Amino acid sequence: MKKKRQKTIALIAHDNKKHEIVNWALENKELLKGYALCGTGTTAKLVSEATGLEVKRYLSGPLGGDQQIGAKVAEGKIDVVIFFWDPLQTQPHDPDVKALLRIAVVYDIPIATNRATAEYIIRSSLM
Repeated sequence: MKKKRQKTIALIAHDNKKHEIVNWALENKELLKGYALCGTGTTAKLVSEATGLEVKRYLSGPLGGDQQIGAKVAEGKIDVVIFFWDPLQTQPHDPDVKALLRIAVVYDIPIATNRATAEYIIRSSLM
């Protein structure tokens, strides 16, 4: 019988949304304990410091972290992406952001781009 692999959640947030993802993670700390967590640079650091949870750090988004997360999605090593995206702020790495959103759709994994969707995903019985 095959052992079920622990699901991995990637946590990403643009600068203007970092406080929001930290607050969301604090509110959902007990649920997040059951998952392997990873994230882009500063977001992973802030969530880990605030919650005490282990969050594997990739590079900062503008330095390739979004692409690293996308590669892990393609490898089947990330199951869910929680990405508090700021659609009102121009991002210098916008092509990387779009590529990450595209790869999540291609590989049919849930991707939350705001708090409401993140709540639905983390509380889903499918998780």
